[in-house]
Amino acid sequence: MNVKPDRRLVIVVRADPVICGHSGEARNLAEAALARGFDDVRILSWPLDRLEETGLPLKPLDTVMPYSPGITVERPEPVGGYKIPDGRYLAGLVGRLVELFTDGVPTVCMSLYLSPHTLAVADAVRVARSTGLPMDVTTIAEAVGSDVTAVVQECVESDRFGAAAHVLSAYLEQDVCVAVSEYTKDVIVEAAEQIDARHGTHFAAQCRDRIGISYPAIDTSAYLDLDPAETERHLAARGLVRDGYILYLSRLGFSKGVADLIDGFSASMAGHSMNLVIAGRGPDAAELREYAASSPAAERISFLDDVGDEEKPHLMAACAAYALPSKPGKEFTETFGIALVEEMLAGGGPVITCPTGGIPEAVGETALMVPISDPAAIAGAIDTAVLGMSSAARSAHRARARIHAMQFDREPVFDRLFEKVAVVAHHA
Repeated sequence: MNVKPDRRLVIVVRADPVICGHSGEARNLAEAALARGFDDVRILSWPLDRLEETGLPLKPLDTVMPYSPGITVERPEPVGGYKIPDGRYLAGLVGRLVELFTDGVPTVCMSLYLSPHTLAVADAVRVARSTGLPMDVTTIAEAVGSDVTAVVQECVESDRFGAAAHVLSAYLEQDVCVAVSEYTKDVIVEAAEQIDARHGTHFAAQCRDRIGISYPAIDTSAYLDLDPAETERHLAARGLVRDGYILYLSRLGFSKGVADLIDGFSASMAGHSMNLVIAGRGPDAAELREYAASSPAAERISFLDDVGDEEKPHLMAACAAYALPSKPGKEFTETFGIALVEEMLAGGGPVITCPTGGIPEAVGETALMVPISDPAAIAGAIDTAVLGMSSAARSAHRARARIHAMQFDREPVFDRLFEKVAVVAHHA
């Protein structure tokens, strides 16, 4: 006999195996929901074959850690045949949401990425209401990096008013509107101001008043108290030694500053006795491998494209320094920096990064900051991290970084977010 759940959380997101910090955030929010008493937690995402067709960077499936019992990942199949050129998968997603919204279970639905996920939720809520069936749904929309750079800003720059209005209106229709950083909110408000000035709309004031901040939820326990023997096992399998390498572990794209890191590593003094490990997958992987092959330090640079969730904390914990010299670009700007916080939790070497986007909010005063697109400064920071800090200084730096990073633990983040949900429910 099936027992109807008491409370349900639905998260709509590009979930694992997509290499994206927000797929991990969705997992962490789902796990926190179980700990906070939700008895039905669902992640709605896209079919695996469709994810592969998009060209998104994906983890090897066998490296993705399982979800806890009580978390169900659904990947609705497309609706319609070849005569429908687009929208088939979105129709499947919206249809499944309508079914969940009208089955009598009180539901909180959270979408990460405004386009297309919040758009799908807004459509599903409208359809569910039109059925006349009872529904008890509270919606949360979280704006993330690509929403700002690849959707909202692009619409403003190309003066595509209708597309911008579509995204912003769907966002503001949600019961709770949050952004992953103050920087993200500021950029959305600025874009809305430009739209208002051109077209006489009133989006900016609503965005300014309604958007709260909800920093990404991170599973801090996955990075604390790592077994040293297990770390050594992972290092040995890769031919690495503790404190013998500089680590980059993120999506492989020029906007992440990987080419600058290669140049900086090659120019550093520490680079003569260190290795540079570049871990990840992404759209620029082939070009970056070619770039590294032409570097003077080519023999000391290696690429890993199969690092899984279990291995990642150990590689982070044992590095001499972690470098992510991200830069703002038209297609991408780092609106938080989840990987930076993960490194700070793991307790490896100092973080080397740039003060762009939401990165300062992620790292606080605990990183070695370098200017954007400055390989010479990266070289200097690598030498500072490896050659210029005593063991005591490194330990103190590590402790400060971990204390700062603990504020992003998934359960407190979840609690703060759902305090906003409770306020909305109280005023409903």
